Amino acid sequence: MAEIEKLVIITTCGNENAEKATLPLVLATAAQASDVEVVVILQASAVVLAKQGEAEMVNAKGFMPLKDLFEAYISSGGRFLLCSPCLKERNITKDDLINGSEIIAAGTVVAEVLSAKTVVTY
Repeated sequence: MAEIEKLVIITTCGNENAEKATLPLVLATAAQASDVEVVVILQASAVVLAKQGEAEMVNAKGFMPLKDLFEAYISSGGRFLLCSPCLKERNITKDDLINGSEIIAAGTVVAEVLSAKTVVTY
């Protein structure tokens, strides 16, 4: 049995740039469709995207709405790992987050990166 590939996507761009916020999820869902395990790590302003109601407001021209990409990613087993200090800086609590979100620290980022065949950053 072949080992499943793993892709870690680290994104730091939030709702201030709809296109850069959307592209990581386009890649994530495409990888999932190719039977790749995907983990998306949200850092810096990207953590805002995991706040309930936020993805609905991000629509990059020429791309599927971010809300739909988030739903497809989560329904295919994807999870969002969110930077704890980045959330704290923005006064976002666990109760504010969408399903599929997990609050992490730097050690988890290191572990995920070391366990993946490929890491892509946005």
